Amino acid sequence: MTKLIEWLTVFGCIFCAWAALVTNKIENNFTKQYFSVILYSPIIFVVLFGVYAAMVVLYRTFTFNNCEEAAVELQKEIKEAREDLSKLGFKFKKRSK
Repeated sequence: MTKLIEWLTVFGCIFCAWAALVTNKIENNFTKQYFSVILYSPIIFVVLFGVYAAMVVLYRTFTFNNCEEAAVELQKEIKEAREDLSKLGFKFKKRSK
C-alpha cells in the first residue's frame, strides 16, 4: 500500500466520523455540547497544520548549516572551468566589483 492510499484511508475515516457527528447520526451529550467545535474542526486542523508547517520551515531555515568545504571546492571548480573555457577560446566579459 502506498503512502497516498494510507493517508487517504486515514482522512476518509476521520471525515466519515466527522460527517456522522455533524449530521447527528451519532447522538450523545458530547455532540450536543461541543457541536460548534465539531463543525469547525476541519478548518481548525487546516490552520493548525499551516502554523506547524510554517514553524518547521522557519526552524529549518534558521538552523541551516553552511558547508565551507563545499564552497571552497565549488569556487575551485568554477576557476578550473573558466580556465578550460579560456583555453578553448571563450572570452569572458570583465566584471566590475
